[in-house]
Amino acid sequence: MQITIRDGGPDDIPAILGMLDGCVEWLVSQGRTGQWGTKPLSQSPKTVESVGRYMTEGSVFMAEVDGVPAGTVTLTGSAGAYLSHLPQPGEPERYIHWLASDRRFQGHGVGSALLAHAAEETRRAGISLLRVDCYAGDDGKLVRYYESNGFTRTQAFTVGENDWPGQLLARRV
Repeated sequence: MQITIRDGGPDDIPAILGMLDGCVEWLVSQGRTGQWGTKPLSQSPKTVESVGRYMTEGSVFMAEVDGVPAGTVTLTGSAGAYLSHLPQPGEPERYIHWLASDRRFQGHGVGSALLAHAAEETRRAGISLLRVDCYAGDDGKLVRYYESNGFTRTQAFTVGENDWPGQLLARRV
């Protein structure tokens, strides 16, 4: 199985939303509803708007396996407004949004390939800081996933009415 990564665009929005919905379905099947809830993200106007906005504000990349969309990641120049209460990095950065993969390709390295691509794109832009935030609740598995891909924990945080537990991570490239 060969993973190829290409630039994404507006035509990829349905595939991206489908991947996000698949992730929610998988999380729910694991009893892990704290991260993204129980409803398909494609039914959330806020999520649909976010995916579309990052399409124009950043760079979207699609991983494919044999021409089939298998994963996605978006890079922008900063974290989202929901993290504006945290200290800013004080240097240029690239920030990861909406890393997701099609569950059919689980365990085949699609997410790691996209993270490596994000690091290379950051380096190519002459920027040495790549950051991401993720859900830090439940068993912390997602935080450990990013750590296994070269990221280091920098700051824990909570956000929203329900004090959603998050972790900010950084990687030097």
